[in-house]
Amino acid sequence: MSTAAVSLALYQPDIPQNTGTLLRTAACLGVDVAIIEPCGFVLDDKRLRRAGMDYLDGLTLTRHASWSRFRESLTQQRLVLMTTAGDDDPWRFRFRAGDIIVLGRESAGAPQEVHDAADARLRIPLAGGMRSLNVAQAGAIVLAEALRQLHALPTEPS
Repeated sequence: MSTAAVSLALYQPDIPQNTGTLLRTAACLGVDVAIIEPCGFVLDDKRLRRAGMDYLDGLTLTRHASWSRFRESLTQQRLVLMTTAGDDDPWRFRFRAGDIIVLGRESAGAPQEVHDAADARLRIPLAGGMRSLNVAQAGAIVLAEALRQLHALPTEPS
């Protein structure tokens, strides 16, 4: 994973359309992505390709066979877990270059071992009675905020 800006890690994603949307978002924002397997679908799923369209060709994507393999690949990066059980929100949290934003499974979130490994656990505040955002929406929100804080949002050519 790159240490120049934030990166995104998807923990055992299980909905190909959401994964495709997140991969497209990452490609458009210039963010590297790690997929921590097993996935709930085949990674070349046509629904993933449809959601990601041709944007996936410009993406740096790394696959890890398991959570432990992913952890072995880390050096000094902080793991920032997005979770409904988070302690802070992305607007008060101070992102650092090299942070890896971790998103859990759509169906079950992240297990305790991922929570335990996280250096920070963030949540997006929601209106009363609402449980959670779609994982692709949450990922886009937090990526944009992290890149904004780090002055690393892409700029259009002039």
